[in-house]
Amino acid sequence: MTAPVIGCVADDYTGGTDVAAALRRSGLRTVLLFGPPDPRLRPPECDAVVVALKTRALPAARAVEMSLAAQRWLREFGCRQTYFKYCSTFDSTDDGNIGPVADALLDTAASALTVICPAAPEHGRTVYNGHLFVHDRLLSESSMRHHPLTPMTDPDLVRVLGRQTTHPVGLVPLPLVHRGPAAVADRLAELAGAGVRYAVVDAVEESDLDIIAEAGRNLPVLTGAAGLAGAAGRVSATRHATGPADLAGAGGPTVLLAGSCSAATLGQVGLAREKFAAYRLDPRTVTDVADLLPAARAWLAAHLGADPILIYSSAPTAERGPADPGTAAALEQVMGSLARAAVADGARRLVVAGGETSGAVVDALGITAVGVDAEMDRGVPWCSTLSPEEPLTLLLKSGNFGTPDLLVRAATAGVAR
Repeated sequence: MTAPVIGCVADDYTGGTDVAAALRRSGLRTVLLFGPPDPRLRPPECDAVVVALKTRALPAARAVEMSLAAQRWLREFGCRQTYFKYCSTFDSTDDGNIGPVADALLDTAASALTVICPAAPEHGRTVYNGHLFVHDRLLSESSMRHHPLTPMTDPDLVRVLGRQTTHPVGLVPLPLVHRGPAAVADRLAELAGAGVRYAVVDAVEESDLDIIAEAGRNLPVLTGAAGLAGAAGRVSATRHATGPADLAGAGGPTVLLAGSCSAATLGQVGLAREKFAAYRLDPRTVTDVADLLPAARAWLAAHLGADPILIYSSAPTAERGPADPGTAAALEQVMGSLARAAVADGARRLVVAGGETSGAVVDALGITAVGVDAEMDRGVPWCSTLSPEEPLTLLLKSGNFGTPDLLVRAATAGVAR
């Protein structure tokens, strides 16, 4: 069996699907695992393996522990390069977890230096003079400034990462990137020789990512968002045709579950409500969020059938009450329970909107590994469970991803109407 070219450690589940889609798009046969892998697990023949963890908001020590376990498994499986995938908005706090996890991965790989490149130009994330932009705004002027868990108030990545690690952080500016892979590789070697461990690399176009990937192809550890991972796949010598998946065979009842309250998901939910029977989980109507489950379970049993159905807790700020992490966690548990009930009742396709909701659904169903199929939208691939006994088809969507009609299209894809 040929060892995979790239082994990726992602810091959340939808980030894992995003990077897996990028690797598949680049021509690599990709398998996606959820949660710390069983040491005995051996996935099927593939070119890239993504281990999606839920470490972004964990205490740094726990995030490091889980990430090292994933890296160890990937190295034992034969992966030649470890890719640490974080969000293109560099979601983190001054305590981590990007710096602590990257430090640990480099220590284990005995690597002197790696690149830091969260740029994803196709999604409007670019890095210039070491500053991260969201479209035409600095990160600190975007909605990420108000993120409840990881507010990003500083767009200077050299400065941000410098607060998360004790090692020096340097910069590879855009004019040098435009001189090509050899110039970037020389600069990386120069920085490593000077004791710099992290090189923040500017990138504003997809072609910049290709240059960076070529320059870093022999580094034991690469880090970045899905954009650089896709470039790493493109410069790899291992390429395969990865055509569209045949979703016609993925029949059976379809259930949409939406928990994200991002603007993109709210719009998608609004369109889906116009097309399908829908049920809202509203925590304001009960004292204990768990009390929402019986009525929702009854509605699910009554409506599951040939037509797609939608269950959602997504709501604008004015309609969801004060922010409460406990309420959010309880809602995810309810979503996971409903997903498990839907599958027990015969659902075979689940479309899930929101990173935390996706994690709750995957964990509730006990799914540990999937094959990555065609993308419904950029960064939103279909995934198929590897178990032949009870095959499921999943689409796990980050809250901010997708066109307004994504949920509607996903619910009816491959189904004769």
